[in-house]
This record gives sequence, C-alpha cells and structure tokens, in this order.
Amino acid sequence: MGPGIEMRSVAILLAALAAVALAFGAQFQNDAVTSHSKFKLKGEGALSLKQVLGLLLKPKWLSGTFFMVVGIGLQLAALSLAPLIVVQPVGAIALVITSLLNARATKTKLNRGTIIAIILCTGGIAAFVAMATGVAKETVINDDRLREVLSVLGVILVAFTVLFFTIGKRIQALSYVVGAGVLYGFVATLAKVVIQRIYQSQFEWLTLFCLLALVGAVSLGAWFVQNAYSSGPPDLVIAGLTVIDPLVAVAIGIVILGEAQQAAWSVMLGFSFSAIVAILGVILLSKVHPELRAKQH
Repeated sequence: MGPGIEMRSVAILLAALAAVALAFGAQFQNDAVTSHSKFKLKGEGALSLKQVLGLLLKPKWLSGTFFMVVGIGLQLAALSLAPLIVVQPVGAIALVITSLLNARATKTKLNRGTIIAIILCTGGIAAFVAMATGVAKETVINDDRLREVLSVLGVILVAFTVLFFTIGKRIQALSYVVGAGVLYGFVATLAKVVIQRIYQSQFEWLTLFCLLALVGAVSLGAWFVQNAYSSGPPDLVIAGLTVIDPLVAVAIGIVILGEAQQAAWSVMLGFSFSAIVAILGVILLSKVHPELRAKQH
C-alpha cells in the first residue's frame, strides 16, 4: 500500500517545491514562445509543427523544460508518499509565483480583478487540500479500476485529438488551457497508479499500457500548453493547470479510486464549493488579465 499517513506533510512539502519549479518553468517557456517575432502577435490559432520544433533551439525554452522536469520528479515523489487528492491540488502555489514573475518580466501591473481571480483560485484549492488531508486514504488500485481510468482517458484523447486538430485555428488560450488541464489530471492519476502498482509488485502488461497512455497524454497536453503560451499570459496557463488538473485528478481519485470514501456529505459539499470557487477564479482571470485585455483592444 505504500507509506503511511505520517508522510503526508513531507509529500505536501515536495508538492510545494514542485509548484515552484513549475512556475519558473512556465515563465521561461512562455518567454521563449512569445519572444520570437513569429509569436509576438499570435493571439489565436495553433502553432505549426515547424514553430514547435523551433522552440527546441531556444535556450530559455530548454531551461523552462528543465524546471518542468524537476517539478515532475518532485511531484512523483510526493505522489508516492500520499493520496492523489492531497498532493495534486498543492500545485496552486505555482499560480501566485507565476503571476509575480510574469508581472515583473512584462512590467505589467496586476489589476484588482486579476488579484481577486488569483485569490479565488488559490483560496479554493487551499480549502480543498485542507479538507482532503483529513479524509483521504490510500486504496488498492486493482485491474478494474485501472481499466476504468484508461477507458475514460481513451475517449478524451480521441475527442481532443479530433477537436483540436480540426478547429485548432479558431481556439483561444483558455480552451487550450482547459484541454491541457484535463489531460494532465489524467497524467497525475496514471503516475499515481504506476507508483502504487510498483508498491503492489504488479508491473505487467496493463501497467505498461498505463505508461504508454501516460506518454500520450503528456505529449498532447504539452502541445496544448505551448499553444496556450502563444495566445495568453503564463499565469492564465498556470491558473488553468493548477485548478483544472487537480480537480480532474481529484474527481478520478474520489469517483474511481475511492480515495475519499470516509468523507461525510458535508465534506463532499465543501469539496464542490471550493472547486466552484477555484474554477470561477480561472474564468475571471481569462477575462480581466491586463495582457489579455490589451490584446483585445
């Protein structure tokens, strides 16, 4: 089953450090995408394959990728020590850090609406973590549960692939952010599944298939993120990822993995309310952020 409840504080610390790495990685990658003249006025639509490959030659983008990899490593370590619904929402810390970094890099003053949106995002997620810590428990991830996760992900991968590759030219930043957040929520879940199955000495074909699905979700999600950077500020991207990602992962953890079976109805209502508050924060941020308002005029 893995480590006990006494390791949860360590897991939360590791997840917080992962959030810091994610924030710096997002800022560096966003700077790389928007610094080139081809991206400065992008505003909407998808990056071409040539443009995406061109990012591989940018030192700043590679630096951002390094921070992302470090963040992923720390997040995986945290997931090995505590339930998914405790660890994943801690990433909301990245939103505050990214907002400050981006405001300084672009010399953009955060307006009142943006600050309120950030408070809603982080406050909602913080409340979620506080409640989850008290009721979450590790569960045995059997083959049936894993097949359910993979089946849902398969449907989503097909739907997103068709949707974004057919109408990608008309998609705005928030749509890419939502897509990436959903996919990364599954990435976190699949990573947790693989870690648990290793603990359970169940590394066989189904676990291998789980790894392949994880790679597919990461690849498509990363493409969505780069397109989101080209049409929106990094704090909007991080807001979506640190709210939508954990909410998807937590929904899977509760509904399929059964990590909150001990929770009372009052706690479940608290989960729902805090999730709604965080989502409203993301929607508000997409409407009032000063960079996005400047592009619209």
